[in-house]
Amino acid sequence: MTLKGKVALVTGGSRGIGAAVARALAEAGADVAIGYAASAGKAGEVVAEIEAMGRRAASYRADQADPRQVAELVGTVATDFGGLDVLVNNAGVSHREVLGEPQDDPVAQDRLYEVNIGGVVAAIRAAAGVIGDDGRIITLGSTLASRAGFPGMADYAATKAAVVGYTKGAARDLGPRGITVNVIESGAVATDMNPPDGEFADAQRALKALGRFGRPEEIAAGVAFLAGPGASYITGTVLTIDGGYLA
Repeated sequence: MTLKGKVALVTGGSRGIGAAVARALAEAGADVAIGYAASAGKAGEVVAEIEAMGRRAASYRADQADPRQVAELVGTVATDFGGLDVLVNNAGVSHREVLGEPQDDPVAQDRLYEVNIGGVVAAIRAAAGVIGDDGRIITLGSTLASRAGFPGMADYAATKAAVVGYTKGAARDLGPRGITVNVIESGAVATDMNPPDGEFADAQRALKALGRFGRPEEIAAGVAFLAGPGASYITGTVLTIDGGYLA
């Protein structure tokens, strides 16, 4: 119960890694709010699971591509729950486009940057004004920031690398208050966005030292660690959980 009495917000918390993170933080004792874009039903299911653990929980709809909605989400959670101690930026989108080929979906390309960079920056900026001293800010990134690995990933990799840079700067700004700011870079994890039977699944497995996809719960365990008191001297850094993709 290392997070007993703490309030956490997990963006993109209705499914996949985000839902696993929300459960892990609740299991550690935190009250948990989750943000979602479209999956209201799934968000409600996660809230019910957390409430069954005896924690407070609520879900809020917010489009991570809209900085105003992101700021309102953070502020509303802090008001409704009486504060904010942990922010987990999990919401993200993926779009693959090979440079030099005709753009197949310019709207999706723009949204990639709006959500993966703009949404994260907006959330951290809003949280800086309401999060308590010794708080935790954790962003879910990707090992593609360090090694693209496949054609068509330049823009996605760029969004994830940008988040690392912003995290390091934010860690400097918020360090005097004891607030830590870190990134978890995950490898291939079995989710709706990257199913283990997808088009590139075998190729991804072949690049792992462990030869398999990760589980959402394995990423959530890293988040719970960084959110807890044992990680109080870790800030401005990247925790890689990738099954040996970068080994």
